[in-house]
Amino acid sequence: MIQKKTKIIKHNTQKLHGFVFQVNITVQSVVIQSLNGMRTLLNSKDVLRHPMILDEMCMNVVLGVSYHITYTDAGEIIEAAASFVLGAINKEALSVQQSFEISFTQVNTKPVPLSGNPGYVAGLPVRAGFKPQKSGIIQSTNTYGQLTILQSTSNQDCLAAQGGRTPVLFGYNMISGCKLRITAAVKCQPLTQALLDLLKGQSFPEYVASFGNSQAENVHDWVPIIHLQNSEQSPCQIPVSLEIEVKWTKYGSLVNPQARIVNVTATTTTTTLKQLPSGRERTIPILSSVVFTDISSPAEPGYKAWPTINAKLPFDFFFPFV
Repeated sequence: MIQKKTKIIKHNTQKLHGFVFQVNITVQSVVIQSLNGMRTLLNSKDVLRHPMILDEMCMNVVLGVSYHITYTDAGEIIEAAASFVLGAINKEALSVQQSFEISFTQVNTKPVPLSGNPGYVAGLPVRAGFKPQKSGIIQSTNTYGQLTILQSTSNQDCLAAQGGRTPVLFGYNMISGCKLRITAAVKCQPLTQALLDLLKGQSFPEYVASFGNSQAENVHDWVPIIHLQNSEQSPCQIPVSLEIEVKWTKYGSLVNPQARIVNVTATTTTTTLKQLPSGRERTIPILSSVVFTDISSPAEPGYKAWPTINAKLPFDFFFPFV
């Protein structure tokens, strides 16, 4: 049974004198789907739709629900809405396929547009995210903060560049860097972790969307990032560069090919840190780069084979000439 403002989300993060603030879920829309897949939007969202049996069919079965949550910059949920898709199934059906979606929007902000439809558009951000176990892809609401590299500063100081990131834009080869001063008092392990955070940021993604409009629930439309490392044999190895290579190909028709990412590698290069004498300093360049490589095969137009004529004539068709 569906009724407007009948379900409640409990927002347990705010309590005042023992009370828990609650947000009602409003029904945004109800859509009826026929057996052939045609959908009809109901004019009234307050109509109760009870499941019922009619002519060996189970009617008003929930086939899909989409939740939309609106929150403030402080993390407070202020609105919640749900859209339902109802349909009919045969009583003899062995299984029912249902879909559930949830999206979050910060108040007074606009949803971030996609990076292409379906293929990537040059100059738009490469979409990336994480994949927890038994879950779909989780993306940041900030498209420009999903796959990023180190942002260069005017003075080339790595300490001043900490936290500064620039988005990876599809089709744009990029390089950035800074310089780090090392003294004899620097310890190996803390320096190694600090440089990794500088090169990869606080949360380096695990997957990249193969298309500009890849949906988070379609895990097969996402490409895992392969991590490689070039290192030497020594007691103390510190990372000095991060090289990201994005391989893509043209997908679809010759008339309107679509850009599709097929492989992403992130290579970390390390160098040996030798102990400096007391009072001495050493300057190390730290680099981060992105390279896009087109691995498309040469396009060859295809043509259908010429039709074969299988004609059978009577044996005396050319009589009396033959």
